[in-house]
Amino acid sequence: MVKIADVARHAGVSPSTVSYVLSGKRTISSQTRERVERAIRELGYRPHAGARALASSRSNILALMIPLRADVGVPVVMQFAVAAVTAARRHDHDVLLLTQEEGEDGLRRVVDGAIADGIIVMDVQLHDSRLPLLRSLEHPCVLIGVPADPAGLTCIDLDFHAASAACVAHLAQLGHRRIAMIGSPPQVYARETGFAQRVAAGFFDAATEYGIEATLDPCEPTAAAARDLADRLLAPGLGVTALIVHNEPILASLLSAASTCGRRVPEDLSVVAICPDEVAEHPHIPVTNVAVPATEIGERAVELLMDQLAGRTYPPQTWLPPTLTVRASTSATGGEPGARPR
Repeated sequence: MVKIADVARHAGVSPSTVSYVLSGKRTISSQTRERVERAIRELGYRPHAGARALASSRSNILALMIPLRADVGVPVVMQFAVAAVTAARRHDHDVLLLTQEEGEDGLRRVVDGAIADGIIVMDVQLHDSRLPLLRSLEHPCVLIGVPADPAGLTCIDLDFHAASAACVAHLAQLGHRRIAMIGSPPQVYARETGFAQRVAAGFFDAATEYGIEATLDPCEPTAAAARDLADRLLAPGLGVTALIVHNEPILASLLSAASTCGRRVPEDLSVVAICPDEVAEHPHIPVTNVAVPATEIGERAVELLMDQLAGRTYPPQTWLPPTLTVRASTSATGGEPGARPR
């Protein structure tokens, strides 16, 4: 087993210098630090976790608070979690999972027990009850999601307002003038979850800009709810020619229900979704979508924590711009494509 003394001999320094490089307790010249780090890599030295924690007052653990609810898409949540774990390991940190239900008590347990060096919090509401505590902590913290008042917080998310606006713009340019959005489950709006509120705002703002008749219908994440809503929205005479889906568990059910209603996609009905690419790449009808960059957000949340821990500068808010990928589910319809509001 490689020991600190072996690393010191290999780097041509004292064992105490190696300890200071590992703990960060003293300033070491960049040249010496590089020699020690190179020796650690070449010898494959792994510091003992308990000793390292005692020496550095660090646990080398990050806490990640994730939502586990029936109305939250668990596969996407797991994408965020896997990305955060992978990024944390690159920084020699492990990840402790907390659930949303633990709330403020879970956060206090982590902080008071010095269990984690930093915290990532998901499923942020506009007026989240955890915000006063998070602002009071002298502890690095990053929110995946942005509350109504982000002052004093570090946040990262997809620009969901711009995402839904991009969906509307794409359909407007194809000539669609009556669009229905099938939204998240009703409970998500009742909690004022930030991403859902911003999707709705972007949808209606863009519809006004393009002179489009727009409706938003929340939907439970079940096939039966999707079929019932499709029957109502796609009834003859209502004139809906396009759907925007922000409820990924029911996307496939909606495509099937549209066919049952006698609507061909994209000839009679265009469909756009805000969802991960792997969900949009439907085996029968690949769906035009704005991707949710869960992997990038999870990784960058960890990097923001590492910047805080290292005392580096970092942006208080990071909005990732949306990317719309056109696939086979959208096409031009009646009306003048690209027409602007009068």
